[in-house]
Amino acid sequence: MSDNPAVEVDDLRITYGDVIAVDGVSFAAHPGEVVALLGPNGAGKTSTIEALEGYHRPASGTVRVLGHDPRADHAAVVGRIGVMLQEGGLYPGIRTAEVLDLFAAYYDDPADPAALLERVGLADQAKATARRLSGGQQQRLALALALVGRPRVAFLDEPTAGLDVDGRLLVRDVVREQRETGVCVLLATHDLAEAEKVADRVVIVDKGRVVADGTPAELMSATGAEIRFAAPPGLDVTALGEALGTPVTEATQGEYLVAAEPSPRTVAALTAWLADRDLALGDLRAGRQHLEDVFVRLTREEAP
Repeated sequence: MSDNPAVEVDDLRITYGDVIAVDGVSFAAHPGEVVALLGPNGAGKTSTIEALEGYHRPASGTVRVLGHDPRADHAAVVGRIGVMLQEGGLYPGIRTAEVLDLFAAYYDDPADPAALLERVGLADQAKATARRLSGGQQQRLALALALVGRPRVAFLDEPTAGLDVDGRLLVRDVVREQRETGVCVLLATHDLAEAEKVADRVVIVDKGRVVADGTPAELMSATGAEIRFAAPPGLDVTALGEALGTPVTEATQGEYLVAAEPSPRTVAALTAWLADRDLALGDLRAGRQHLEDVFVRLTREEAP
């Protein structure tokens, strides 16, 4: 991985009138690195990516792509990036192979359109128009269009949205292939499980600010191992905590967190306490957090 960032965001601030969409976001992404940008709806993810693509002028702060300002040096950037929109951007009446050929013609050294169509599983849809493709097939085509120019930076917005299991696996493999060739991939997604599997680093934003930045392993181990379980809402967590010898909280309605290492003794004491009161136990998770747990905890902590 190169020491020079492919993408740099420094104290970025974006406003829409009186609304602050991005409020001091800073992070970097390097060649050969997949960075997932996560956040709730309205967190500022799309605005940040659109600034990097040159579509938004920052109110303050700076963005750089391959060392260039994407607005001021647009010509130096546009041929070296690939953009996959969350939706739209496809010509509905043009055939799949034709639109890929058209996009390839915009670049000096494009990928082979036919081979790329085969790679994303659309070779049998080469003569179909975009309007005839399913939602998942349109996502595959959008991915191919983002990559046909052999970009050095790929911006992928919700690339697995609407895809079935095979489609998600394909996107995951294609993203990894891009990383192996030195492409920097900036991935905006709501699919936390996918980000956990494919991203080298995760940047979580909430209310326009970065609330976490690290590898999935670092973020998932930040608060140590724990026990989470589902049970009827409104348990006497004080009594349960006394029985277990460690605090218990009701994180969300009917979902509880035990602040303890997941030893067999603690798990046995928990299940025995519930059994003595004839209370159902569901979804017991003992061990390292998932990225979803980290995401929910951090974005809830940031709530007023």
